[in-house]
Amino acid sequence: MKLLRYGQPGEERPGILDHEGRIRSLSGHIQDVGGAALLPSSLDLLRTVDISQLPLVVGAPRLGPCVAQVGKFVCIGLNYADHAAETGAAIPKEPIVFNKWVSAINGPNDDVQIPRQSTKTDWEVELGVIIGQGGRYISEQDAMKHVAGYCVVNDISEREWQIERGGTWDKGKGCDTFGPIGPWLVTADEIADPQQLSLWLEVDGQRHQQGNTATMIFSVQQIISYLSRFMSLQSGDVIATGTPPGVGLGHKPQPIFLRAGQTMRLSVEGLGEQQQRTVSA
Repeated sequence: MKLLRYGQPGEERPGILDHEGRIRSLSGHIQDVGGAALLPSSLDLLRTVDISQLPLVVGAPRLGPCVAQVGKFVCIGLNYADHAAETGAAIPKEPIVFNKWVSAINGPNDDVQIPRQSTKTDWEVELGVIIGQGGRYISEQDAMKHVAGYCVVNDISEREWQIERGGTWDKGKGCDTFGPIGPWLVTADEIADPQQLSLWLEVDGQRHQQGNTATMIFSVQQIISYLSRFMSLQSGDVIATGTPPGVGLGHKPQPIFLRAGQTMRLSVEGLGEQQQRTVSA
């Protein structure tokens, strides 16, 4: 299933993409795409619904973030060997963990704001993992049972604030609009192997990132198990699993960064495509 949320910010309604790529309303079945609606039992119930009989949504409404009621937006840094190499960093021995604030969450095609006084805003296409069944101390063997689905994430980052201004990475990662997720949540049963997905990102039509989740240092199941040692994972939590090479920071001979008036397009195989315009905050 491809679950989504449509409507104006703060007024999104739950929907599902049918086999012809049309949006149909799920309002008669779930309140929203989040929380208890992402538990395995709830998703199993949704699978019994005849999508062709659901009300069609007319027009081309805005797509909101594909998950509502996100409690935690947890991210993994330097998780692709080739990305670590382009930044000059050593291969991590354990996952590097940081947070994006939930106030950063944005619709997949909403404008991305370049923060005031920012000179080093960067892009990062990533595979997003959405937790269904929560838990603590999850084994790697059981980790995939806790995945409700996957989505595209653009982990927008302000590199000066992340790296040069002291403190943790969070400062440069959690600005408003820095977390587009969607266009939809693709349930786990539709993705045969999350470690075999191509992903790419373009800025103004120029391809900068092109990679595959096969080069991730820590796999999805390793990440879930690792995080669950330090926090309880809960339904609707979003995990961004790292980015392949090609970020602006790693550009040679010198870094390049986003400015207002540009367009980003990005995709993860099987999970849809995002497009954002950059604007000044």
